[in-house]
Amino acid sequence: MTLWIFGYGSLLWDPGFDVAEAVPARLCGYHRSFCMRSIHHRGSVEKPGLVLALDQRAGAVCDGLALAAHDDQADAVLAYLRERELVSSAYLEKQLDVALSDGRRVCAVTYVVDRDHVQYCGDLPLEEQAGIIACAHGGRGPNRDYLMNTAAHLEHLAIDDAELQWLKNRVAGLSA
Repeated sequence: MTLWIFGYGSLLWDPGFDVAEAVPARLCGYHRSFCMRSIHHRGSVEKPGLVLALDQRAGAVCDGLALAAHDDQADAVLAYLRERELVSSAYLEKQLDVALSDGRRVCAVTYVVDRDHVQYCGDLPLEEQAGIIACAHGGRGPNRDYLMNTAAHLEHLAIDDAELQWLKNRVAGLSA
């Protein structure tokens, strides 16, 4: 059985593994949101950044990519993703059904935010998010690079995300 992973943020532009197949996909019941404080990759304990997470919301949809691992690499890919995504236990690993643009439905490993985790910060005003993202820096680089790379890849995939686009424009203005 093929290992599928749902990518909605950095997995779109930096999956970190050899992707066998990438297909536009939709996940229902969740939305992409800068609702998780980053204390490792895009910020620090002293000055947390923000990273995207899937936050559960009735009626929401999130468009992204379903990424298939090569069958002979599935165990290694899953181990890699767990090390990368579960570094602070703020994400929960779930197996969720996603609809692929070609009509298939697959069960995909999906990382969603744990609303009970101390790093959860849902519903921050966009202006506050922009201020944090413009200034934060972590082990994988500036928080603004994470935002800009994600926005560029969403645009390339023709995925509209109005909040993320607003944040991209605002952070660009704050960083100028």
